Amino acid sequence: MRTIKTRTIMTKSDQGNRWFGIDYHMNLYKGCPFGCIYCTSRCEAYHITNFDEVKVKENALEILEEELKSKTKPGVVSFGTLSDPYNPEEEELRLTRRALELINYYGFGVSIDTKSDLILRDIDILKEIASSNSVIIKISITTFDDEMASKLEPKVISSTRRFEVLKILRNNGIYAGVLMTPVLPFLTDTEENILNIIEKSHDADAKFIYTKLGVSLKTNQKDYYFEALDRLYPGLKDDYIAVYGSKQFCNTLQFRYLLELFLKKCSEYNILTDMNDIIKDYKKEIPQNEQMSLF
Repeated sequence: MRTIKTRTIMTKSDQGNRWFGIDYHMNLYKGCPFGCIYCTSRCEAYHITNFDEVKVKENALEILEEELKSKTKPGVVSFGTLSDPYNPEEEELRLTRRALELINYYGFGVSIDTKSDLILRDIDILKEIASSNSVIIKISITTFDDEMASKLEPKVISSTRRFEVLKILRNNGIYAGVLMTPVLPFLTDTEENILNIIEKSHDADAKFIYTKLGVSLKTNQKDYYFEALDRLYPGLKDDYIAVYGSKQFCNTLQFRYLLELFLKKCSEYNILTDMNDIIKDYKKEIPQNEQMSLF
């Protein structure tokens, strides 16, 4: 496995645009082997070359510990916004596991985005963190249909298994829900798909489902997606070009109808959908004296 040099691991979140209320971004790995045809992280803005190859940041844990020590105020640290923290290499390397142990020791919370059932290995440490701090797990699911998922996300566990992972996390008292992103025009933007995801999320006791009902298509990310469409769904790329032209974000054509359907059904099941509501629901208020005692 290739290693890459780095000076920092944690970066402060943009206060004006906070994804799920996270305070710090962190990626221990660069690249991802899951092969999702739509992955936003392929965009050249993120400067990840050979994206399908997993690379490890040198001395990542040592740097992380120094950065955790230096923070005067604990916050929520995000894993997986660019590269899944539970890629197959993690089973042996255990970087994510050891990073969680450091985060717990120094009194920080955690936010994780993943498509892997390897997260179940770390339920014990996630429960320990959650006992005194904020934890939110987002299981990414684009379609309820396992056959379609195997095309869109060829090296990921089935959607059925991902719902099982969600249920296990919830049964262990861990705050978890679904990232229904992206929603792909002409493929996953159907009433059947959205309603099935909501039903299965409800069955798994999801606390939330978050979606933007569209897909980002930027630079080389778009090129990769269109190449995949030509291979998997010949002719569909032409529909994208005809409808969306050079747009960098493509909302589903039935956006208003599907949004109303989505919000109504989630409301019936008391599943949260609004980002601010989700943040308020999972974030714990840590007393100032408890924060100070950590340092």
